[in-house]
Amino acid sequence: MPMKILCATDGSKSSEKAVACAIDLAQGTGAQLSLLLVNMVPTDRMSHSHFWDQQLVDAANAQMSAQLAPAIRALKAAGLTKADSVVVSGSNAADAIVSYADENKFDHIVVGSSIRNAMERLLVGSTATAVVTRAHCPVTVAR
Repeated sequence: MPMKILCATDGSKSSEKAVACAIDLAQGTGAQLSLLLVNMVPTDRMSHSHFWDQQLVDAANAQMSAQLAPAIRALKAAGLTKADSVVVSGSNAADAIVSYADENKFDHIVVGSSIRNAMERLLVGSTATAVVTRAHCPVTVAR
């Protein structure tokens, strides 16, 4: 039975399904649930670029908050009081998810996937597939 569940979210429809699945799993097991959003363009990297100014940094932060908001609302609606959310930086979402789970001793990961066939997976790649192959713990892929 999982005690710490990590749910990766990005505000997409597939991650909404992952959040719903993670909530059900957490409610059924009493596990702590944490939401994770991967920031692909970290603020410290932005600040060293000629193209980013404070207005763009603020817009990026607002976008991350908007991506997390539906998942946080779902947690509150489900009455999960042992839940939290975190934003981590990384240039590869799967690596960031697995690293965070390893470093923080999560024993279950939930991710969403919208990829429906092998051709899509080949052309676009799949964060969910990469997480499944690299994770040290069980992974649930919600579709």
